[in-house]
Amino acid sequence: MDMATGKATERTREGIRPPRSSRTRRGYAAALGALVLLISGCASMPSEGEVRKVDPLSRAETDSQARVFGVSPRKGADPWQIVRGFLEATTSDEPEFATAREYLTGRAARGWDPFARTTVLDGAPTVSASGRSSTGEEDGTVVEVTGPTVALVDSEHAHQPSDGTYREVFHLVRVGGEWRIDRLPDGLVVAEADFERNYESVNTYQYADLGPDTGAVTRGEDVLVADPIYVRERIDPLTEAVEALLDGPTGWLAPVVGSAFPEGTRLADGTRLSPNDSGTLTVPLVVRDGKGRERPLRAGSARCDRMAAQVLHTVDGQVSARTSRVRLTRGEGGAELCSLTGDEAEAYAPGRLGGDGGGQYFVDDRDRLAVVLGDSDRTTPVGGPFGAGRTRMSAVSVSRDEKRGAGVSLDGRSLFVAPLAADTGLGDPVVASGAQRERDGLTAPSWDGLGDLWVADRDPDGPRLLWLRGGQEEAREVEVAGLGRGRIEALRVSSDGVRMALLVSEGDRTTLRLGRIERKESEGGEPMATVEGLRPIAPRMEEVLDASWAGDSRLVVVGRESKGVQQLRYTATDGSSAGPSTLPGLNGVTGVAASENGDKPLLADTGEGIARLDRAEWELVTDKGSMPVYPG
Repeated sequence: MDMATGKATERTREGIRPPRSSRTRRGYAAALGALVLLISGCASMPSEGEVRKVDPLSRAETDSQARVFGVSPRKGADPWQIVRGFLEATTSDEPEFATAREYLTGRAARGWDPFARTTVLDGAPTVSASGRSSTGEEDGTVVEVTGPTVALVDSEHAHQPSDGTYREVFHLVRVGGEWRIDRLPDGLVVAEADFERNYESVNTYQYADLGPDTGAVTRGEDVLVADPIYVRERIDPLTEAVEALLDGPTGWLAPVVGSAFPEGTRLADGTRLSPNDSGTLTVPLVVRDGKGRERPLRAGSARCDRMAAQVLHTVDGQVSARTSRVRLTRGEGGAELCSLTGDEAEAYAPGRLGGDGGGQYFVDDRDRLAVVLGDSDRTTPVGGPFGAGRTRMSAVSVSRDEKRGAGVSLDGRSLFVAPLAADTGLGDPVVASGAQRERDGLTAPSWDGLGDLWVADRDPDGPRLLWLRGGQEEAREVEVAGLGRGRIEALRVSSDGVRMALLVSEGDRTTLRLGRIERKESEGGEPMATVEGLRPIAPRMEEVLDASWAGDSRLVVVGRESKGVQQLRYTATDGSSAGPSTLPGLNGVTGVAASENGDKPLLADTGEGIARLDRAEWELVTDKGSMPVYPG
């Protein structure tokens, strides 16, 4: 999805290692250690004394498992000190925030819901006394808490970026001569450093709703889609993740996914999940109706296996003792419903429509589709019409099964689709743009795992997003809700076919957004699709140059923050950072390519050739090409 148009030169540049021979590559055996940087912090600061800035990257790895507890209210504390102490106590590792509730009146402690939402601020919240209460209560006073927001996490554990301002009033009264909070907003408000210390991102997995296109692939009903959420890192994250899974998909993803679990399925009361010594995780389930009444959970073997697969992929990697098998039972100590091993769950593996994704393709200096041979620095044009050079290409993509190609002509006006290795010509274009300039023509196309092809026409007189079912049907125009006056400059579709990353320009800014692909039938029974729910997923970047899927729920992005330098970094589909947050520096990057299965090296278009991130170091693969892509 590289948007660069310049071709490679003969120069090599500091920061990129020249290509090694295959013999040298095989002999390279020096191990590179990884430095793990973790957020530092304490649950409570003293209310008096010197104020110091703490480096958020200074905590040692072992501190990540240290339990931190709040400090009880100090006798004689002023109202603002009570509010500040309460806020600091909410960053503790107490399951129900017992110490934080000591700062509240009895009634407020019983009514306050800390799990309603979490507001994440750019820094520590500002606490300021606002004076006497305006409600007339004797000895009442109010304290205002403010701060710039960077994110919100809702009651579904779903994260979304935010650039607003938090402003809430806390009301306090005297209880036994001491100030206590008697009215406050539900939820938590925390500094970003505390949030990163206390919470971790995990993926729950739901099944894609492909509508009329379910039958386009084998077992199309079993395509799992990652739904990222945040859970408290040291407060039973395994149980919390499974509970969130049973609650169903988060609101943004819900229109395009579904769950195999019957409605009302819950963990049995008092359950705390943990795999046994052999790696088996037993999950006791009950079903409750709207009035809280329990009924037996019933599921056939096929459905139960699908349920178990959701659980196993959700908990995979969330505990140090890897879960190798999931057992679903009817309630605590009840009969087994089914069990599924990790090997058996591979049949439902997320990204199974992505293929091996191993081929590293690019456009060579003769505007042909070429491929890197294995992990070497040797390259060759592909067989078939895209490698013949009879029609010069500005951008080419390869289907996920690596059997077909799609290419845009050098003038940006024509899209061709043909078998990759066939000894035939390209045939007639399947899409034509009326644009007068290449930069206003067709974007690089993108294939999803269903074999569908997507491309955007940037023609100022008729911009449109186009969908070619099976990569061969007549192009259908797709509505993009919420696009407004923005123009799609590039796109990349996930293998599951229900999510699309878009580079959208508006004015002098280009941002990265994520949309849902909702598939359904028209009133006449014809397949149709719309892109809905556009949301920013690299909100801090002022200018995004390129992006590529790099896993179930993350993308690698090249861009620049406001008044900052260009950088490569990962971002999650919910707009949060996905580690490692930044990658080794590389100047002059205009495009980036990653494999969705995540185990292939990153490729970058530097304008001087194609570089590959190999063992934490960039190396030049070829100086005679540009626009690297993996299948998709």
